[in-house]
Order: sequence, then structure tokens, then C-alpha cells
Amino acid sequence: MIRTRFAPSPTGYIHVGNIRTALFAYLLSRHDEGGSFILRIEDTDQKRFVDGAERAVLETLQWLGLDWDEGPQLSGAEIGDFGPYHQTERREYYQRWAEKLIAAGRAYADPYTPEEIQGFRDEAARNKKAFRYRDHRPNNPPEWNGTQPLRFKSEPKDYSWHDEIMGDSAGGRDAVDDFILIKSDGLPTYNFAHIIDDIEMKITHVIRGQEFIASMPNYLSLYEALGEAPPIYAHMPHILNETGNKKLGKRDGAKSVNEYRAGGYLREAMLNFLASMGWNDGTEQEIFSPTELVEKFTLSRVGRSSARFDEKRLLWLNGQWIKRIELDDLSERAADFWGEMGQKADPDYKKEVLSIVRDRLKTLADLPLLSEYFFSTPKVDWPMIDSDKQLKKLPRADQISLLKSAVEKLSKISLTDWTSENLQGKLNELLSLTDSKPAVLFSLIRFALTWAPFSPSLPETMILLGPDETLARLQSAIVAGK
Repeated sequence: MIRTRFAPSPTGYIHVGNIRTALFAYLLSRHDEGGSFILRIEDTDQKRFVDGAERAVLETLQWLGLDWDEGPQLSGAEIGDFGPYHQTERREYYQRWAEKLIAAGRAYADPYTPEEIQGFRDEAARNKKAFRYRDHRPNNPPEWNGTQPLRFKSEPKDYSWHDEIMGDSAGGRDAVDDFILIKSDGLPTYNFAHIIDDIEMKITHVIRGQEFIASMPNYLSLYEALGEAPPIYAHMPHILNETGNKKLGKRDGAKSVNEYRAGGYLREAMLNFLASMGWNDGTEQEIFSPTELVEKFTLSRVGRSSARFDEKRLLWLNGQWIKRIELDDLSERAADFWGEMGQKADPDYKKEVLSIVRDRLKTLADLPLLSEYFFSTPKVDWPMIDSDKQLKKLPRADQISLLKSAVEKLSKISLTDWTSENLQGKLNELLSLTDSKPAVLFSLIRFALTWAPFSPSLPETMILLGPDETLARLQSAIVAGK
């Protein structure tokens, strides 16, 4: 059975690069029935610990629907048979495996001070050589009592391995060194802890960033010393910034996933976007539901090249998903995004508004701009018309004349005939009567009704406003424009 894991450190916010790793591990575990997805918190770096970071990780995964089978829960409890799932609570495991290495002659206490080790580094630099701790390995190290760092006693050799993404790979003996297993504070290093945890938790596939490839010879050397078989590895290429010239970082838009959530992005769009950065199913399909991602995902379709972070594509995908999900579902998700007046409006009316503006939404955060004029009469803003590319060519007198013609034509429609079909028919008649163009006449009426840069089609807008409000707004625009 496939067992994958996502093992973040609670040292800051979780950005798209972290979540893509989690997503691929999740999809692999779900693609074959019976797989498990484990969440493990690697919290041994206490100096960089950020309060609230772990909860943010759990909430992000939960929002995205990446439900984990084992690990910590938002309630504070843990589920699973291989816990604890916080490294700071697993010291006995590291201690036991460390003693096994000591007994086998494959680990020793580091007797040097940090200053002495820095002296070795400086000496190597002066001699223009790479620094390797094993070149300074003590002949008679003291017995390890837990107060000194414990180092791995390496046996350098060349290594080769198969990577499910990168293919056949190799690393030379120069990459193998006596790295620290347990620090002087008693906590393990990442290089030791993650391997012990993967062994204890029976992880079958490790999916992580390509920055760990350089350390693979050390990891394989440690697995050999422990007498354990390594898992299957899949190292993912970097996500590059939008220009494609360097790895995505905070300055390049590596925002917290929660920032996108707060900005009105849907989880389906985020999952779709993250999956498309490095993976495709071999077809031209661009929109994938979470279920389709599970059904279609394989590591063999993950590319070896770095993917470019394209926020415009994410925005496009979000707009597509806003159009696709059920209206009732969308209405629930939009609850916190309405404007001041929209928040107070009748729920059924809000749903009607949402049904006609959804096609123009890029994110749910666009709702106030595209809907407030349905809940309260907007302030007349003729400068908005004066700045329009088409309308500013028309003299004010002609603009007023067109609006008067619209009032005259629309006022003849009875309440029972105030339908989309009849409204569009009257608007078309008005177009012919005034010898105007749709980009001029319809845009002018739309501005007079909404005073917003974007709005739904005129018939849809007028139906929701109703005949009285529609005619009153047109009349107010005429009066203010004189």
C-alpha cells in the first residue's frame, strides 16, 4: 500500500510551493485504493518556530480538501497508529536508532567547539578545498552523553538511484560526509529525523523539492548503516517566478495560500493551478476537478523542467471555476465577500444577483464592485462616462437625448412584460430608432443604471432592478447631466 507524507515545518506561512508538494503526495496516495496520506510536523527547529504556523498548515490543507489519514488534528488530538506526529515528541525513537548506530560503530560524539570547526572551514578555504568534516574526524572521540552533537560516521562511496521524476541519478563519494544526527540540545537534525520517521511510519514514497537531491548520497549512506531499504523518491523541479529567471520567493509572489483564500479564490481553482505546474495528463484538457486529478494523476506525467508561476492563469482558472460550481455552493462561499449593502440584503435576492454577475467575477472579492448597485442606488458619476473611450466622443446633449429615448421606450413596457426577451427587443428597437451603435447606446444605459465599470447584460440588470428603479435611475442621470 502506498504511504506518502507531507512534513512541513511550523516556521512561517505555507506558500504555493509547499502546497504543490502536499498535493502531489496526496494525489499519489489517493490514485490507488488503500493508500494513506500522512501529515507530520517537523518542529525540531525551535529557534525559527512561529506561533500559529501549524494551525495555518492544518487549516490550509482542510480548506483545499487534502484530508490526511494520520497526523495532528485541528482539535489538538492526533489520529493514526504511527504517532506521535510531531518530531519534538519522538525523541525516544531517535535515541533508540542513534544508539543502534553507536553500537555498530557508525556514530560518534563530536568533541569540537563551533570555533574549532570554523577554523577547519577557514583552513579549507585558504587551501581552496571543499570542507568535509570527515577529514577532521577525531581518532578517539569521547563517549556520547547527549550534551555533545552526535555525528554519523560515513563510509564514502559512489551512489546511484532511480528517481520517479528525475530518472536515474548518481552522486559521488565527495558528497558523503559525517553530518550531525542529534544536536547538543538533544533534538535531531532534519537529515536524521526525517529518515527515522519515514522508516517508523512505513513511508513508501517521498515526494519533495529538487533541492534535496544533493543530499541523496548522505541519505542513502545512512539507510545502509541503519540496515533499512530507502523509500521510492520523487524530486520535484522548482517553481520559478513569473519571469522564469529564478526560484519563486516571497518577493516574486510566493504568497500564503491563505492570502489567496482571503482574496476570493476557490479551492478547486487553486488545486487545478498547482497540479498544472509540472503535471499534465497528456491531453489538451485544462480544467480538472479534484476527482479528475485523483483519477488521472501519476508521477510518470510530472515533468523534469521547472514550472513558471503564472498568476494570470490562476486568475483565469478561478473565473472558470466560479462559473462551474453549483449556485447554492457558490452562494455559501460568497457569504463573507458581499459589500456593505449586500451583506444586509435578502439571501434569495443575493442569490439572484450572484447568478447574473458570476460570469464576470474573477475572484469573489470582485463581488462588491459588481453587485452593490443592486442593493442601493449608486451616486451619479458622469466623469465615468467622460472617460469611456467610445462615449466621450459623443456631446453631452446627444448623450442626454439617448437616455431620454431610452426612458420613453422602456416606460411603455408593462410590469408583466418586463422580461428579458421583451427588454432586449425594445433595446434593439431603440438601437435602430436612434441609429446608434451597441457600444455607445448600451454602454450609456449600463453606466446610467450601475455607475460601475463592469456589469451583467442590460436585460438581466433591468429585470433585477425592476421597472420603477430602472426608469428612476435613468431619469436621475438625465437630470444630473444637464
